[in-house]
Amino acid sequence: MTHNLAAELIATLSDKALMIRCAESCTAGLIMAELTSISGASAVVDRGFVTYSNQAKEEMLGVKPLTLATYGAVSAETAFEMVQGTVATHKSQLAGIAITGIAGPNGGSDDKPVGTVWIGTIMPEKEALVRHCHFDGDRDDIRRQSVSAALEQLLTLLNS
Repeated sequence: MTHNLAAELIATLSDKALMIRCAESCTAGLIMAELTSISGASAVVDRGFVTYSNQAKEEMLGVKPLTLATYGAVSAETAFEMVQGTVATHKSQLAGIAITGIAGPNGGSDDKPVGTVWIGTIMPEKEALVRHCHFDGDRDDIRRQSVSAALEQLLTLLNS
């Protein structure tokens, strides 16, 4: 299913003459791996950022230290700043995905249990869309569900 979503996203981006950038934390490059498994992806895939640490989120995407200190790495606010950072240059030509979450099996809390994921998407002339998800399963299940949800979310935004 994820492969089909990736193919549909590549085709949609091509039709709209947009490039894509992705910022990934808990998925650590899985979105980019899915997208680049599609023939023709090089026409629309610009770059990806694996920003697993807070320092990487700050340095590569411009996430504010205050945002991370106040809301944490797994939050709507951080996902928003991450996705904004993906399109900080060339906004008129880029779509973006950002994902941050807790894939487990450790790292969860009462407020943010394992499976908590925030996905941000953006495209030209639209406001960023940030959505909270909760996925079940083991680490691999959570990461794969996150990738599918992110691809679906950007496709919905592009087609709206």
